[in-house]
Amino acid sequence: MPNTEILVIGGAGYVGSHFVLHALKQGFSVQVWDNLSTGHRSALKDVRFFEGDLNDRGEFQEHLAGNRYHTIFHFAASCLVGESVSNPAKYYENNVLAAFNMLEAMRRTNHDRVVFSSTCSVYGLPDKLPIREDHAKNPISPYGKTKLAIEWMLEDYGAAYDIRWAALRYFNAAGCEPDDGLGEDHDPETHLIPNVVRHALGLDPKLVIFGNDYPTPDGTCIRDYIHVTDLAEAHVAAMRKLEEVSQIRLNLGTGRGLSNLQVVEGVSRACGRKLGPVFGPRRPGDPPELVADPGEAFRTLQWHPHRSDLDRIVAEVLRWMSDHPGGYSGPP
Repeated sequence: MPNTEILVIGGAGYVGSHFVLHALKQGFSVQVWDNLSTGHRSALKDVRFFEGDLNDRGEFQEHLAGNRYHTIFHFAASCLVGESVSNPAKYYENNVLAAFNMLEAMRRTNHDRVVFSSTCSVYGLPDKLPIREDHAKNPISPYGKTKLAIEWMLEDYGAAYDIRWAALRYFNAAGCEPDDGLGEDHDPETHLIPNVVRHALGLDPKLVIFGNDYPTPDGTCIRDYIHVTDLAEAHVAAMRKLEEVSQIRLNLGTGRGLSNLQVVEGVSRACGRKLGPVFGPRRPGDPPELVADPGEAFRTLQWHPHRSDLDRIVAEVLRWMSDHPGGYSGPP
């Protein structure tokens, strides 16, 4: 499918920008739509960029009416679990309403394929590990609820309006592409690996681990970390699979869990010094353990993660943050 025209909504964000890089390397013609509320224009090169907001349905529909895309990739969302608990209105507007606007614009302009970034947060507190796609969906945060609501919308729009769709449920995105100038730069930064690395580099004086009384071997949360480029490869594979099937729901993870303290130990190994985290209270909406059963994704997409080794991920993040201590706005 070289030269295929695709639109990446949220392509200036962390996962979105890494997908854009991968899609360009695969020969796709990429256009990006982003409101730059959390993304970085400087993370994008060699693409046509449109600054716009899905909450302006008329503007987005006008854009689709004037362009023809094979597939639309939706990476745009508010995604902080704790913030979603304290400010759910933001999440229903930026996630559910914005996705509705996207689907309505697609329907009215005869665009019929979308690959959507969903999340393992749709499962809530899992009864069984690792988590399969057929596990009960009981999200415990407004963030997870909004992502599940969008999956329901996709299902209904697919049945009624012949829109082909894939919902890819990420576990914990991690890593970066320092050779291409891409990294992870959030404000605030809530992801564990970049926060540990920032502490190791002396950019943050204190490292806080939220909760050490979980029912896990060392008392800290366990997560399944998957490299952003592995995620990008899965998105391209899902687009190809939509040539054969009309709907896809898959978990994207490695099947291996690491505790927060194991991540700290991994960064300690990489930087050659012992790190001393302090423990804070649990964050609202954080399950003790989230680990994917990625077998269905392996079988359906003929895809396997090959970049998701912790030591490799940490080495990449250390390189990028050493070169960009101020993030994208800091020195190159």
